[in-house]
Amino acid sequence: MTQTELTELVTKLRDNDLTIAFAESCTAGLLVSEFVKAKGISDVLKGSLVVYQPEVKMKLLSVKKKTLDLYTAESQQVTNEMVMGLKKMLNADISIAVTGLAGGGGSETDEKPVGTVFVSFLYDGKAEEFREVFDGSMQDIRKKTVDYIFDKLKGILEQHYKR
Repeated sequence: MTQTELTELVTKLRDNDLTIAFAESCTAGLLVSEFVKAKGISDVLKGSLVVYQPEVKMKLLSVKKKTLDLYTAESQQVTNEMVMGLKKMLNADISIAVTGLAGGGGSETDEKPVGTVFVSFLYDGKAEEFREVFDGSMQDIRKKTVDYIFDKLKGILEQHYKR
């Protein structure tokens, strides 16, 4: 997304008196790093956590060990617990969490290949979850994930918020 498009997102958030927060695993800070390119970001961004290791997901976001053991760190279930922990911690109006397999050596399988990402949004009493598979290098997958999240955010803002 361009700086202009990101600024439009931030303006829409600000016009609706909304704050936003991120919990990132596979994107490793790229999401917030791109987001802060927008003008007016300090009006809406509460914060972002990079929670790469399972232990950090448990400690900072209250992800349950049982969930990690049952479903792996790269799963929708873990992403859902991450977004709930993020909401409790930073209490933003829109909380977004992302996990996935940007590179090999994780929990990839035939059903969950490298490139699989999981995203959870929590806003206005609603939860939405998304699973997507991207191709390319680790950097390509991370960049495509960030763009995907911004596109989903744009859709949510257009659909659910009027100003």
